[in-house]
Amino acid sequence: MNETTKETRRQSYDAILPKRQARCRLILETLGNRQMTASEITEELVRTGRIPYFNRNYVAPRLTELKEIGVLVTVGRRKATRSDVSEAVWARKEVTQ
Repeated sequence: MNETTKETRRQSYDAILPKRQARCRLILETLGNRQMTASEITEELVRTGRIPYFNRNYVAPRLTELKEIGVLVTVGRRKATRSDVSEAVWARKEVTQ
């Protein structure tokens, strides 16, 4: 990866940092106890007026972060809502005691 790419990626990441926690909360609220894909979550956020337009990148990076910290897991795959590809289905990680 060249320096320009590294720099622009870092700037994009730095720009989202202040918003990241609020976006994660919004995604978790939307997901609730359901199992949903990133596209399904995004579509619901648009439908409820929480975001202005469909942009899967609003949700997908946060899902990955939530998985990395142990809050979410992938539970399967299903056809994407806007294409013929399949995408991961996400759910809250069950807490075992």
